[in-house]
Amino acid sequence: MEDATAGDPITGLKWSHKSLRKIRKKLPRRYRVSPTTLSRLLRKRSYSLRANRKRCEGKQVPGRNEQFEYIARCRKRFVKQKRPIISVDSKKKELVGNFKNAGRAWRRRPHDVNMYDFPNDALGKALPYGIYDVTRNEGYVVVGTSHDTPTFAVASIRRWWLVCGRKIYPSSRHLLIQADCGGSNGNACWVWKVRLQAFADEFGLTITVTHYPTGASKWNRIEHRLFCLISGNWAGIPLDTFETVLKHIRTTQSSTGLRCRARLDRRDYPTRVKAIPEEIAHLRIRYHKTFPQWNYTIYPHRKPN
Repeated sequence: MEDATAGDPITGLKWSHKSLRKIRKKLPRRYRVSPTTLSRLLRKRSYSLRANRKRCEGKQVPGRNEQFEYIARCRKRFVKQKRPIISVDSKKKELVGNFKNAGRAWRRRPHDVNMYDFPNDALGKALPYGIYDVTRNEGYVVVGTSHDTPTFAVASIRRWWLVCGRKIYPSSRHLLIQADCGGSNGNACWVWKVRLQAFADEFGLTITVTHYPTGASKWNRIEHRLFCLISGNWAGIPLDTFETVLKHIRTTQSSTGLRCRARLDRRDYPTRVKAIPEEIAHLRIRYHKTFPQWNYTIYPHRKPN
């Protein structure tokens, strides 16, 4: 065991890279030990089966904790003023077809799926973009079929506002968006800001955006209040059609009262679209004094009389 032993010098926990079968073969012939007994003996000597844990965050960006505190203050202010707060993000892309889906589900017989996950065998890719209403504990997911672009992200938020937002908050002219620092809603993406400006102009909304620092996306509320529940709801179920994807999103619920809506967006969203200088100059944006790279407010242009 000596050559195959590793351990934690702080806790004293040990583990071995050898399986019970291999350890049993190494024992002298006079020792006939069952795998169960061998497992019990190993546990007595502080060995145990362990998996890797994602706990090492690496180097933290400067101002990380201060930004978390600023996000909390903004959220608290909007809650007090009864203004809408949404947490947004893109969920992992899913191949739509008869493919294996991680997890297990109660059924009488296992579901036979394709042996290989070749994209050519898929009906397409499902690109879920989620909008989570923080104060009302409600989700809205737009499933795209094209590309996860800033235009698609803002179009999804616009759809939520048309279907839910302006009906729930008819008198509100302010919206708080909490987003990650990268992807289609990244803080350094000019197209994201340009599309938000068009959205603000269309509905006369003042939009405040606060981004979570780099490497802190798991603290975005949509991750642990909506996306994890959706993944659990379709665990072990092959996502063989887009309707199956929508059905499992729509039936996602929680003990705290979460409900979720979903719609399919088959429009094409081209990639590699860049904002032109005229569009950037047209932005009516104010960067906050606290971490302006992460926090800013976009104001609508005043309509001519």
